[in-house]
Amino acid sequence: MEVNWIKCGGQQWCDLLNLNLDHLHFENLEGVYIIWHGAPNPAVVRVGQGNIGERLKEHRQDQTILAYKANGLYATWASVDKYSRDGVERYLAEKWKPKIGDRFPDVTPIAVNSPW
Repeated sequence: MEVNWIKCGGQQWCDLLNLNLDHLHFENLEGVYIIWHGAPNPAVVRVGQGNIGERLKEHRQDQTILAYKANGLYATWASVDKYSRDGVERYLAEKWKPKIGDRFPDVTPIAVNSPW
């Protein structure tokens, strides 16, 4: 499945901690997301699904995620229909092995294009 991974202004990756999650863009936006930290050893911190704005707001308060902020925390997301979200989240978790989160939907993975 081909999805459109979102970047912020200037085609830069979105800074999770400074992202305006009250922007109209996030109104009723549902899909999947990836949170990662930057250099020196970039890694996926968390993957998930649901209402993107609400979920990212929650994650910005999560101390286990904030533990990685020294290297920068970034986010990208894609709109995915509710029938495919479980499978896409499963695929992202298997592919990127996030540092946080160990319970992902027990469904057949649905492959999507990488944001990178």
